[in-house]
Amino acid sequence: MAENEAPTPDFDISRPTIARVYDAILGGKDNFAPDREGAAIYAKHVPAAREVARDNREGLRKGVKYLAEQGIDQFLDIGAGLPTMENTHQVAQAVNPDAKVVYVDNDPIVLAHGRALLATNDNTTVVTADLRDPQSILDHEDVKSMLDFTRPIGLMVVGLHMHFHDDEQPDEWVRVLLDACPSGSYLLITDFVDTGEELQKAIEKAGLESLGNGWIRTPERITEHFLGLPLVPPGLDFVRRWFPGEPDREVPAVEELEPHHRIMMGAIGFKE
Repeated sequence: MAENEAPTPDFDISRPTIARVYDAILGGKDNFAPDREGAAIYAKHVPAAREVARDNREGLRKGVKYLAEQGIDQFLDIGAGLPTMENTHQVAQAVNPDAKVVYVDNDPIVLAHGRALLATNDNTTVVTADLRDPQSILDHEDVKSMLDFTRPIGLMVVGLHMHFHDDEQPDEWVRVLLDACPSGSYLLITDFVDTGEELQKAIEKAGLESLGNGWIRTPERITEHFLGLPLVPPGLDFVRRWFPGEPDREVPAVEELEPHHRIMMGAIGFKE
């Protein structure tokens, strides 16, 4: 290598990835030109795209906090993305400092940045694997050494289903992971919703144009992602109205929400 030549990354930066586009939307720095172009497409179709991304993070925060308060001290976060504010381990370990977290993502840059961030956190690790091959996640040595699958797990698939078409049968991948989790485990999901609004259709268009994926689904279809698990009250709702375990909490009416707050829904299923 020439003296002033920059090192070439050992991962593909010529195409946008979900994790890096999401990072660019949030205003992060761990992205490249194709990712920023993808983020710009989202902003063109949905000017409040950053607020939608923050809604997704808020869904993660609310869900993880609830699970930790129920005594869950093991988390398997699938499609975790790049580190940002209020990551799973930060939320969980604020409730229980001994909580263990495994982040899983198929983007190698997530592994590099995550391991640097977590170098001093013995209860948290990052592995490179893909939801499309769920058994490889369960068989990964770092997963097996960190998590005890004889005890309840907080299984997280946050903001990920929308990136797989129903023809790929992503529910079956999640089923493999859920089957490995014992009774007392939980499944936390957030997803793009389709209730017939124009901005929801716009975010789907943005995803398909920038990443080649990003489908919206009806609330009924999102509920099917939970594979028959009973949902923690209040069930599936827009993240701005969603307070798991607090069904009587006063929430704004749906029509009072801004349109960009009617894109992301969340829920938690309980494995009896």
